[in-house]
Amino acid sequence: MKQQSNSHPEALPFNVQVKEAYIKILKHAKQLLATIEQEELRYMLTREDKQASSPGIVHELINPLLYLRLESHPDGNCSIHFGWELSPVFGSFYPITAAFVRFIYKVTMANNSLINIEDAVRTDWVITNPSELYEHVEEHNRYHTFQLIKYKQPNTKRKLRKVA
Repeated sequence: MKQQSNSHPEALPFNVQVKEAYIKILKHAKQLLATIEQEELRYMLTREDKQASSPGIVHELINPLLYLRLESHPDGNCSIHFGWELSPVFGSFYPITAAFVRFIYKVTMANNSLINIEDAVRTDWVITNPSELYEHVEEHNRYHTFQLIKYKQPNTKRKLRKVA
């Protein structure tokens, strides 16, 4: 992701923390998606802002199960929007979507950074059907690129600990 120049210097430390959190969430989302055997559910559409100095989408990930967006606002602050698939058709993937949502809030908790970025997680709108969004963007694609996440078998063995 490109660094964004900011006309509001007071927002800069906040935005640095938000972007660092977003990168962690993005990496975790890709790790979660990599554990899915079905190739079509490991495809994602990504978008990066080419004019990083203006308000709008800085980065966006659209997948049939997950949605994640880093956005810049006119006030100079960045925010994170997210979504997950609620359809019962994808019920077997609820552990993945639940882990995704839990991780978003874990990474952005006030006690996880020097600056409180909890307000950066926006819920004024939430995508609850990213599979439909994915299909729509795929058919009318202008800004997104396709990527396939390589399959990585989930680590099902648990580490055994020595008992005293």
